[in-house]
Amino acid sequence: MISSEDIANNLSSVKASIDAAAAESGRQAAAVNLVAVSKTHGPETINTAIAAGQKVFGENRVQEAEAKWPELKAANPSAQLHLIGPLQRNKAALAVRLFDVIETLDRAKLATALARHMDEIGRRPNCFIQINTGEEEQKAGVAPRDADDFINRCRVELNLPVVGLMCIPPVDEEPALHFALLREVAERNGLADLSMGMSADFETAIQFGATYVRVGTAIFGPRSDYWQTQSA
Repeated sequence: MISSEDIANNLSSVKASIDAAAAESGRQAAAVNLVAVSKTHGPETINTAIAAGQKVFGENRVQEAEAKWPELKAANPSAQLHLIGPLQRNKAALAVRLFDVIETLDRAKLATALARHMDEIGRRPNCFIQINTGEEEQKAGVAPRDADDFINRCRVELNLPVVGLMCIPPVDEEPALHFALLREVAERNGLADLSMGMSADFETAIQFGATYVRVGTAIFGPRSDYWQTQSA
């Protein structure tokens, strides 16, 4: 398992890179939020990052988050949890209860389910709409050509708290093209937040206006076997 010292040093290094990329783009460093992707890592590792000053975390699986985050949040009320992985409709209610931000709103039936559960539960986590900028068949997300109508439906018809957009560029294409497209869709819909950029390309994403960057490996190292052992 990665050491506490390594996590603290990695966080410091990533934040320094964020600050430098923001400065180079003429932006304030405070405008860019680091989402530490803690998927597959256990509570002990996450607590080390919290102790080092990290407040915002991202998880890919609802079930994994349910197994470790209620106690973490109880002990660290200021910690903020983002869902950054696909959300199944039958887990929408649990996601509304667990997460502070849902970044992967990507289809009409899920939007309807989230709106219903938010009303029933009385909790309204902010939402990002995931745009499939590369129009990849195997990847979730709304096609760019359908984005405006979907955003409008979510905000106007369903009254969902949509605050921004999220994307994951194709691995074999220049990410800047996709970041620029996401920014364009956000600007014409009056959305202020952009979740884009991961360990390999977050500095480029910041140049194109990212307000949230999702970084895991550069902070926590390779994936751990925590979740495999818990779910076995």
